[in-house]
Parts: sequence; C-alpha cells; structure tokens
Amino acid sequence: MIIYNARIFTASDDDIIECGYIETNGGIITSVGNMDEFSGNLDSGDVIDASGLTVYPAFVDAHCHIGICENGLGFEGDDVNEATDPSTPHLRAIDAINAADLCFSEAARAGVGTVVTGVGSANPIGGSFLAMKTYGSSRIDKLVIKDPVSIKFALGENPKRVYNDRDETPVTRMATAAIIREQLMKARRYMDDLAEYERTKGTDDETSRPDLDMKCEALIPLLRREIKAHFHCHRQDDIFTAIRIAKEFSLDYVLIHATDGHLIADELRDERAQCIIGPLFADRCKPELVNQAIENAAKLHKKGVETAICTDHPETPVQYLPVTAGIAVRGGLSRDEAVRAITINPARICGIDDRVGSIETGKDADFTAFRGEVFDITEKPEFVVINGKFVD
Repeated sequence: MIIYNARIFTASDDDIIECGYIETNGGIITSVGNMDEFSGNLDSGDVIDASGLTVYPAFVDAHCHIGICENGLGFEGDDVNEATDPSTPHLRAIDAINAADLCFSEAARAGVGTVVTGVGSANPIGGSFLAMKTYGSSRIDKLVIKDPVSIKFALGENPKRVYNDRDETPVTRMATAAIIREQLMKARRYMDDLAEYERTKGTDDETSRPDLDMKCEALIPLLRREIKAHFHCHRQDDIFTAIRIAKEFSLDYVLIHATDGHLIADELRDERAQCIIGPLFADRCKPELVNQAIENAAKLHKKGVETAICTDHPETPVQYLPVTAGIAVRGGLSRDEAVRAITINPARICGIDDRVGSIETGKDADFTAFRGEVFDITEKPEFVVINGKFVD
C-alpha cells in the first residue's frame, strides 16, 4: 500500500511532513518521508492519492472498558467487576472481553486503532488490563498487542461505595490501602520463598516450594517492574496514596483519571508521574469529581507531566476519543499536544510504543486520514487503516 501527497502528523521526531508518503507491506510501515524523496511505484497495488488530507497515527485509548462492559446489555454482558472479593489481581481481562462487541467496529471506523481495556474500579485490586487492536478478527487472541499491560488498583469512592453497600471491608480509604499493601506484601514474600526454594533445590538445605498462589503469581511481573500499576484515583489525597504505595513497593505506576491533577501539577512533575486523564465528556456525577476541569491536560502538560487522554468507555463512547481531545484544546492544550495525547503519549505510557502511536518505519500500519479538523464533532475519517488493511 502507498499513501502519497499527504500531510502526515507522524507523532514522532519527524513531527509533521507537509507533503509526504507512507509505504506499507504485510501490515508494517516500510517507509515514510517527503514526496521529493519518494522512489516507489504508483502504478501497482493499493495506491491512494491523499491530496488535501492529513494522516494521523490511528488513535490509542489508554484506559477504557470496551468489550468487558458490553454494548446494550445488562448483567449478562457486564464482566467489568468481580465485586465478590476486594483483592483479585489474578483476574485476566482477556477471559472476559467480547471482541465481537459492536463498539469495536465503531471505534475502528472512528480511527481508534488500539484500546487498553480491562477491569473496573470496584475492587482495591481488580485484575489486569491488556492492549488490543479494534479491527481484524472477532477472536481476541488475534488482536492482542500486549497482555498484561498493567494491574488495576482503585482508591477512593468506588471500593468504599461497593463494599459499604454490603457492609464488608473496605468501607474506608484506610482499609482500601491496607488491602493493597497486604496483598503486595504477600506477593513479595511469595517471591522470596520461591527464590529461596530455587537457591536451595537439590542441596541438604532444600526448602519446600511454596504452595501455588494465583494472586501472588499475577503480581510477580508488577513487583519486577515488567508491567505497571494503574491506580484509579480522582481526588488529590488518593493520588498521593497511590504514589506512596508505589514508592513503598518500587512499582512503575500510572495515575488513572487524576481529576485533581491540575491542583497538584507541581507535585506530579516532581514525582515524574504519568497521567491518563478523562473522561472529559462527562458530568460531575460524584463527590470525587468536584474539581473536574477541562483545563487539566493543559495544566499538567505545561508543568511537564506526561499525559494521555482516555474515554473510560462506556462513560464516553470510545468513538468520541478525538472529540474529547478537542475538549482539552478548548481547555488550553495545543492542537498538536492534543493529538499526541491520543497517539504517542498513551502508547508510550502503556508500553506499546514499539508497535503503535506514531507513523514510523517498522511500526504497525495503523493510521487514519481527515480532510477537516480532527477534533470536530461533525468530521469523520476519510479512511482508516489498521494492520495495513482498510477498515470497512
């Protein structure tokens, strides 16, 4: 496939190519550059003259619940929260996501090529998130980019509300944090016991192998910093609790929502925190959101905090991801940074930027083209390509 005469927002070090081309083969970008450097053949294969169009990397939604909270269904299609146990790190999103859900095709047609989706925020420790494509198969195993991306933790109102209704622990922020700490301590001890068993195996001092613990097993990649902790946190005290716990256990972490982030942007800059904020297309439906502001992304970016924008689908339907980025522009974020907040920033924060998030040689052939303003609610893509194939 060759796309030529396009204005290309690469979201890479090359920035914007005013008149350029993209060549792909086998679902991979093989070449990208200025038209005056182009030496390919425009007489064969899929060739698109993109004059008047701007081509962007396919968008990346860094935090949502697409497929695990299904479209148009009640309890039967809702697998987002296993609210029967406050500590469930061993639950895997891949076992609950319905890749045939209608919302995936809506996402793909809107230019959203990758989603990071998983469990909800009912539990202090909920389970895993994964990254997947939105197009190409109804079998999730063929869509996964990375599994797991993270373990989901939740602080603040959500666990309190869910378990208070049942008169079970946790009903306070203290208990929520204590449950997280207890499980992480158990996992760390489990790792130490496994290491001791391996060290002494076959010797006179051989110790017993610890009994299998699926919860602890799921947390080993987290404690080894192979995956990240995603902390649901809106209010600034909950944000600081997330940072405190992450430091105690040397976790690589991301702050999800970070609604009060604009109030503590200096602190987050000093902590070198990463934030995935949103949804921006929503009301202040609970006390934690009292400081919700569309200026959040702009103020965080101004302070140097790496920030991505998410829909939290189905809170905001995933196909409106670029529209929510436009709301951040209204709040003071530059247009270029708003594009980065739904392309390369989320890809980098979620550890999938080797595959998606920018238009560069060697990355997946995922891009979308707009004739008008990408953030305009009345605009839709002229075409979308995911894995080198046109989305129909």
